[in-house]
Amino acid sequence: MKRTPVYFLAAACAALLVAGCGSSNKKSESTQAATPATTETAPTITNEKPSGGAAAESGSTLQLSADPGGQLKFDKTSLTGKAGKVTLDMANPSSVPHAIGVKGTGVDKKGPTVSQGSDSKITVDLKPGKYTFYCPVDGHEQAGMKGTLTVK
Repeated sequence: MKRTPVYFLAAACAALLVAGCGSSNKKSESTQAATPATTETAPTITNEKPSGGAAAESGSTLQLSADPGGQLKFDKTSLTGKAGKVTLDMANPSSVPHAIGVKGTGVDKKGPTVSQGSDSKITVDLKPGKYTFYCPVDGHEQAGMKGTLTVK
């Protein structure tokens, strides 16, 4: 008789735990379903449009990379962006120091020279037209480390 109440009590506690977990999950699921719809919708739209690709509203964030093998070239020779504030973000996986610059139509802006594993980034207010993006490290542009930036 002494064992029966202990087993019964243990079984009752286990049943309550399972029932409690099940109802908590249902509440969490409904709360989680409501939260992302309101929380994720605005940040996703807000954060991805300005930086989400080659062209975006009121400017662009354009990403490129220096050649990881140490050659004096970028991974892209042409970029397209939208007029306004355009950010060029160049990753440098190379052991050779590099930077990013943009020039043309009265614009000449250079980013910082960075070593392997860092990014050189510049933001420029650009009007529609064609510009040159390049590496401003001595001799790199002349060796072919450049491309065309088309702003629409």
